[in-house]
Amino acid sequence: MRTRAARDQQRLDSGAVTSPKDLENLQREITSLAKRQGDLEDVVLEVMERRESAQERVGELTGRVSSVQSKIDDATARRDAAFGEIDAEVDSVTKERGVVAGAVPADLLKLYEKLREQQGGIGAAKLYQRSCQGCRQELAITELNEIRSAAPDTVVRCENCRRILVRTAESGL
Repeated sequence: MRTRAARDQQRLDSGAVTSPKDLENLQREITSLAKRQGDLEDVVLEVMERRESAQERVGELTGRVSSVQSKIDDATARRDAAFGEIDAEVDSVTKERGVVAGAVPADLLKLYEKLREQQGGIGAAKLYQRSCQGCRQELAITELNEIRSAAPDTVVRCENCRRILVRTAESGL
């Protein structure tokens, strides 16, 4: 557009156009080209401002993405460390359980495993202050009297949930 305007202006200045009608048309075209050029320059300026704004936004969002990715990496590392600790604890407890299970009579271990499967992983519960910690129910007086009179090595069970009751000094007997 600038080239065309410069060419038209050169034609006008050189005097090559002699007819008044052609001269008037050429002047109108130069004016029209100047207006269009001004409009296009305004559009270019607006586009440049929007581009600059978009680049700032991209920079801001890139920073936020980096921050979030850093948090994700940190959380992933903590999760992996926790999994490692849990796996180590599972191995340790599994070994301990194997040792303890070896000292328990086979029929009692079989009963415990059966109850554990039926009761969602808990086959024995602590008797604490006259309540079964498996089902959280307080035992009736008659049940407590039967448990009191039972020999220390007798396997006693909760009447409500049927779990094996583990008697301790805190049982309330």
